[in-house]
Amino acid sequence: MIWMNILVFSDPKGGGGGGTKVGVKSESGGGMMENIAEAKKVVHVGVILDVNSPVGSVVNACLSMAISDFYGAHPNFRTRLSPHHRNSDDALAAAFTALELIDKEEVDAIIGPQTSKQARFVIDVGRKAQVPVISYSATSPSLSTTQNPFFVRVALDDSTQAKVITAIVQAFEWHEVILIYEDTEYGSDLIPYLAYEFQQVDIRLSSRFSFSPNDSKLRILKKLNKVMAMQTRVIVVHTSSSFGSKLFFLAKDVAMISEGYVWIITDGLSSLLDPMGVKAFGFMQGVLGIRPYIPQSKGLKNFKRKWQSRIHSSSTKLNIFGYWAYDTIWALAKAVEMIPQESSSVNGENHHRNTSQFPVIKVSKRGKMILNGLLKTKFKGLSGDFSLVGGQLQSSTFEIINVIDNEEKVIGYWTLENGLTRKPDKAKNGKSMSKYELKPPIWPGNTKDKPRGWTTPIGGKKLNIAVPHKPGFEAYLKVAQDPYTKEFIITGFSHDVFEEALALLSFPVPRKLIPFPIGPNGGTYDELLSNVKNQTYDAAVGDITILANRSQYVDFTLPYLQSDVSMVVKIKDDERNNMWIFLKPLSWDLWLTTGVAFVCTGLVVWILEHRINNEFRGSAHQQVGTVFWFSFSILVFAHREKIINNLSKFVLIIWIFVVLILTQSYTASLASMLTVQRLEPTIIDIDELKMNGDFVGYETGSFVKDLLVKQLDFDESKLRDYGTAEEFDKALSKGSQNGGVGAIFGARHCVNLFLAKYCDKYMIVGPTYNTDGLGFAFPRGSPLVPVISRAILSVIENKSKMDAMEHKYFLHLKACQKTISSSSLGLYSFGGLFIITAVASVSSLIIYFTKFLQSHWTTIHTVHHDSSFWSKISELVKHFYDQSLYPLPATNSTLQSVEALHDVENEVVDTVVIVGNVSSSTL
Repeated sequence: MIWMNILVFSDPKGGGGGGTKVGVKSESGGGMMENIAEAKKVVHVGVILDVNSPVGSVVNACLSMAISDFYGAHPNFRTRLSPHHRNSDDALAAAFTALELIDKEEVDAIIGPQTSKQARFVIDVGRKAQVPVISYSATSPSLSTTQNPFFVRVALDDSTQAKVITAIVQAFEWHEVILIYEDTEYGSDLIPYLAYEFQQVDIRLSSRFSFSPNDSKLRILKKLNKVMAMQTRVIVVHTSSSFGSKLFFLAKDVAMISEGYVWIITDGLSSLLDPMGVKAFGFMQGVLGIRPYIPQSKGLKNFKRKWQSRIHSSSTKLNIFGYWAYDTIWALAKAVEMIPQESSSVNGENHHRNTSQFPVIKVSKRGKMILNGLLKTKFKGLSGDFSLVGGQLQSSTFEIINVIDNEEKVIGYWTLENGLTRKPDKAKNGKSMSKYELKPPIWPGNTKDKPRGWTTPIGGKKLNIAVPHKPGFEAYLKVAQDPYTKEFIITGFSHDVFEEALALLSFPVPRKLIPFPIGPNGGTYDELLSNVKNQTYDAAVGDITILANRSQYVDFTLPYLQSDVSMVVKIKDDERNNMWIFLKPLSWDLWLTTGVAFVCTGLVVWILEHRINNEFRGSAHQQVGTVFWFSFSILVFAHREKIINNLSKFVLIIWIFVVLILTQSYTASLASMLTVQRLEPTIIDIDELKMNGDFVGYETGSFVKDLLVKQLDFDESKLRDYGTAEEFDKALSKGSQNGGVGAIFGARHCVNLFLAKYCDKYMIVGPTYNTDGLGFAFPRGSPLVPVISRAILSVIENKSKMDAMEHKYFLHLKACQKTISSSSLGLYSFGGLFIITAVASVSSLIIYFTKFLQSHWTTIHTVHHDSSFWSKISELVKHFYDQSLYPLPATNSTLQSVEALHDVENEVVDTVVIVGNVSSSTL
């Protein structure tokens, strides 16, 4: 009786397989049948499928061919599989069928069932009976092979498709996707994996539409109309083949398989396109699909030839599930052969009953051994390399197809190692995500032009665009209300830039501008952007600063205006009315150093000239006066003393050069102070603000508050917010000690407007704090961001248009351009000159005293040889200073007289006196 099971499911035209030979001989000789049956050990296998479905009919035929082909290729195997087929299209029925197979047929393995929902029930039965449940089509990722040790999946689970779909969407630079899925376990289990992969590459799953397999035509059309009303045009479909054909037929009727749309189908649908027939191709033109790649091999070609030559209906087309089922039989037959001969085939009983009052479940004695053998089995099958890792086939290569002219054409491949590629076996360095790795597809509408992936919604609502409404700085954005229509009228530079950008788009953008109050009775800019993130608004347009933390939850366009944060303080009173302004050109240390240098230079010259020049002699008071007079008279080159010593002349040459530079610099700086308005801030930097404990102001509702507290470490209690330029002026005018503030921090675009109005009272000081400029905000992944950004670039590059808008709103800014004048000249700037002067003076003194000591030390030492060293030094000083010891030579007196005579021409009054002196000296 057992052997007859093999006869029933073996192919009667099976090419000489071992099982077939046994069947033929059993009909003609019963004795031989008994001998052969005793020689072959039969292993019973249950098969649960839906033979009325495209998958089930193909699998049923492939299982029969697999048994025939395997034992024809392995006639010496000592075991034989005996399949017991059961038809089931219901989840609960599949569970009872599995119980019946285990109890009555005593099967040691179950192939199937066909759907993931059915598999969930059968897996639980298999676990209790310790019977491996081998599925070729239950691809739901929620069915875990690790959590269910007796579940083996000889197929790819659906989660592997998420990476492939993401790679396609990313390659064609689409940023939003709509998902249509079947409201079953098979359909919904893909969503978290797809959403995760999209998130990794910044693709937004904008909407999800679930369809029940039992939905009526009217209900499907209503949901398709909702899809049409969406802005996104990239649609991923994850349904079964039966529902998918119905869906695309209706989508074709409502013109959704047309230009501008992108349809991507998963392998549950694309793997069965051929079985769906030519009719399905007619309403799926331009659709992209993915499915596991089946490499061509000799065995596959032979199988296809057998398939076509046998009695199978021409309407039964091969599919990937048939290949997997075929490989399942081969793998199971190899695993069964690994069971030791002495193993018992008698099943025991599991005495545990569950609360559902199921009958007692028999426990297979060979199920675990079959499972272990199956996990170790590796071979080259029809579907490629058969190797189970973790109880299931691993993700391999996917092929990407394009439905064109009633057929499916492969346009490329995807592998985990290489990403997108035109050849499945081509090795590359790194992954490729470029669309140029694929052959150019034909899109819906029979066009080769890549769809944008989005459009203006047909019959959809207008975009709700929020604009910040605040009382101040209206040059950028002004919100007014028409007294008659009560409609809001919005103007300003930011608004005009946005409108100019929209005018450059190739499609209309219906929109409604909605004011969003900013201020004490409203919200903040961050709250405005949070509403964009939550899609309360579709966008935000205004003077919105682009910041790194804001870009975490909204997408910004490219900046249309550069901006930063600046500090504004009050200007000090004009010092031109100060009676001591003549001291301002030089700093106090430069004044002091210059005075010391004058005195030192005069003293050096006196030392060098005292012994040989009569004009540097006289009483002590006269000589002190001469030193100071000579030093400062050089400042205006009014000195009358004649210089004789060459060392003195050397010192004076250097000093006069220094004096010339000092006087010229002083004159230039003083002239600048007296003729140019000086702009000196009352506060230099933020350190002075903190040290003084001053209050600080900022614009109401702006991000500047966070900058002051978190980055600049200001005490929040020291911050005050103001909304208008007038409030800024009032606060700065009062000052921090009188209820105002010491400084205002604001974005540069607002600061410029404020200074344009109060040009003569305030100024920008200190460092600036960079931002990324002003832009418009959209929800993350919005397809409008890149196109509007490109339009903004075009607007900015159009100089005439930008000049016109700036002239319209900012003409008054150009009249107020101020800079801070230079401060007092410091010592450091002239340090080199003083060093040169000092070196020249010290060098001259060293040379002079060296010569003096050489000529007088011997005499002093001889006369005072018994005196101490310091006594000798004292005598040397007296010797140097005593004028009587060094009478001036006559030549010197004569020279002075001659020079005096030369001055007679200019000084008539002194002529007589000088001539008398000349005469007496000569006599």
